[in-house]
Amino acid sequence: MRINKYISSTGFCSRRAAEQFIQDGRVTVNGQPALISTPIEEGDVVCVDGKRVEPLRDYVYLLLNKPVGITCTTERHVEGNIIDYINYPERLFPIGRLDKDSSGLIVLTNDGDIVNQTLREENGHTKEYEVEVDGRINDEFLAKMAAGIRIYNPVTNSYVITKKCEIHQTGPRHFRIILTQGYNRQIRRMCSALNYHVRSLRRIRFLNLTIKGLAVGQWRECTPEEVNELKRLANMQ
Repeated sequence: MRINKYISSTGFCSRRAAEQFIQDGRVTVNGQPALISTPIEEGDVVCVDGKRVEPLRDYVYLLLNKPVGITCTTERHVEGNIIDYINYPERLFPIGRLDKDSSGLIVLTNDGDIVNQTLREENGHTKEYEVEVDGRINDEFLAKMAAGIRIYNPVTNSYVITKKCEIHQTGPRHFRIILTQGYNRQIRRMCSALNYHVRSLRRIRFLNLTIKGLAVGQWRECTPEEVNELKRLANMQ
């Protein structure tokens, strides 16, 4: 098994994060520094920061209706972090992010494989949001948002055109939008490019999972049916 997949199967982090830990020299296999190419075989001892990590027997999948003010980070020193907020007895990490000023559906799990699969942009997985802006919207706004907006991507230090998306007006200043990508604060920056300010933003759906029935701040475990469908949509079955 590839080492990044092995580490993600322990629930410690996602495959992408595991690769960074390896590059930073924080991972050893049988006491020796690990490489990205290091294969893991039965009986190998894998440690991160000197602590052994082992595959989990059971995976957990939770849905949280995140309130505004909670930060989607596993860094416990960050005030208002999502891990302390949910206070679950097992180590979990969120699939993707919702910025601190946004609310709505966030999925937390210890299944590193599903994190890796659902966040791949090329897979085109859908996320749906309800948005309120500070001005009346019109057909021109909707058409430009749907066609793609030029925004700055700080990760690559360059401008990008967002992918075409589905958008529907639901009120004078309200709309629903379905994205298949997830740049940082993407919807807010798309609106800003058209001289609108987002007043509220709530995610209501991630793939097959919805916020229905969850009050703000509440969480629940996914049903087996929801997990099976999530894995099917993530191309894991």
